[in-house]
Amino acid sequence: MTKAELIDQIAEDAEINKVQAKRALDSFMDSVISALKRKDGKVTLVGFGTFSKIRRKARKGRNPQTGAPIKIKACNVVKFRPGKRLKDAI
Repeated sequence: MTKAELIDQIAEDAEINKVQAKRALDSFMDSVISALKRKDGKVTLVGFGTFSKIRRKARKGRNPQTGAPIKIKACNVVKFRPGKRLKDAI
């Protein structure tokens, strides 16, 4: 499902126009992003799941083409853990 399809679905389900649905979805995404930017960033949607930020340590890897060792820098990544309702639905 694309963002446009999701906007269409939200507009239909909530009986609002597409402009309002797009504004609501953009607001949701901006809110999640700003929450995850914080030091202990975490967003919990009961029944759906939890978005959390974790720090991935620096590590060594290999270039798949040449096999030469490379250094992979430490970085922050977003982790999603599905909630019970989502797990049961899938």
